[in-house]
Amino acid sequence: MIFLDRLKDMVKSGGENVPSIKVEEVLLRHPGVLNAAVVGLPHAHWGEAITAFVTRRPDAPADFTEAGLIAHCKAHLGGFEVPKEIVFLPALPMTSTGKIQKFELRRAHQSLYERG
Repeated sequence: MIFLDRLKDMVKSGGENVPSIKVEEVLLRHPGVLNAAVVGLPHAHWGEAITAFVTRRPDAPADFTEAGLIAHCKAHLGGFEVPKEIVFLPALPMTSTGKIQKFELRRAHQSLYERG
């Protein structure tokens, strides 16, 4: 299987290149996910950490959690492709034509992994 993704959307994590579109496709197959975007954010150990931003479906079960979504990803992706963190948002930043603005997600969450 070949995944084509924009070079700027390729996540370089731990020496591996991970196409964000591959992770997004797996996330979007989960029945609780309405929309998803995957970006690489700076990480001291991994270089970039695969980070998923997700919006929930209005009918998503109350027990729909990050842990459940991570388990879903682990069942369908290689270990190095699984997001390090999943951030639930009420909405993803979009252009007027409906394209997700990944640069806005990167900018707004740049320091996510700078925990001390």
